[in-house]
Amino acid sequence: MLKIRSKQAKSLKISPIDPMKFSFRKFHIGEIKAKSIITKSGLDVDYVINPYVGCQHSCIYCYARFMKRFTNHHEPWGQFLDVKINAPELIPKNNKKYENKSIFISSVTDPYQPAERKYKLMRGILERLISLEPDLCILTKSDLIIRDIDLLKRFKKCIAGVSLSLSDDKIRKEVEPFAASVERRINAVKQLKKAGIQTFIFISPMFPELTDWKGIIEKTKNFIDEYWFENLNLYPSLRYNIFQWLKNHHPELVKKYREIYFTKNNYWEEVEKEIKDFGQKNNLNFKIYFHHRKTLG
Repeated sequence: MLKIRSKQAKSLKISPIDPMKFSFRKFHIGEIKAKSIITKSGLDVDYVINPYVGCQHSCIYCYARFMKRFTNHHEPWGQFLDVKINAPELIPKNNKKYENKSIFISSVTDPYQPAERKYKLMRGILERLISLEPDLCILTKSDLIIRDIDLLKRFKKCIAGVSLSLSDDKIRKEVEPFAASVERRINAVKQLKKAGIQTFIFISPMFPELTDWKGIIEKTKNFIDEYWFENLNLYPSLRYNIFQWLKNHHPELVKKYREIYFTKNNYWEEVEKEIKDFGQKNNLNFKIYFHHRKTLG
């Protein structure tokens, strides 16, 4: 998908933070030129747009780390970022192909991560997308999205939201060290709703015993149109990260997580039923994207 024509390596020094005995001393940022930016998706949408490769939030549970195999990076996932500096100019003009088609931003990166303050790719992308009249959906962990409210209001169909898995900001910092605080994310969707934009909160990933999803709903129900739910999917590539984090910060939960993910049980089926019952009882608009897998080996 990417044709690299120019790459200027830069280093951004980051204060060391150690949620799992990892050392974040340098973050490598490169600039690349892409061949295309609107791509067909295997998700439940027609197209996706990913303005960046990699992400500065360094979430320990990030499933998108599989993208590293398609890059030439030697840095660990979460310590590099490629900026598709020509992304806005790749959006076509006066093209009916995308009219009423669902476009999701973004699937394997965060469109409003810290680098976006400098590069402003999203403003250029949104400006060009408006005339294409897509059914737009934006997901982020950043309150930087409110910068672009003026543009989002110009779309005929647009819903924007934040992912939020934890209401305790102390725990949030353990797993999402460089993402916006819980308060800033909630304030962002509140401002989006005030501006007349449809809003959602993606409660994902849901951590057993730690995610207070009912508390999140209670705190935000007056300005949220939809709630989406996704459980923690313990991919093989994530197991070490998750269990090291638990051992370091929540050792009392290690046994519980092993039971949930390595023995036969109905834990997530019961949680899903609880969400459905709660949602129906409280007249919520909700979607559940749970991963029901066989016992992990």
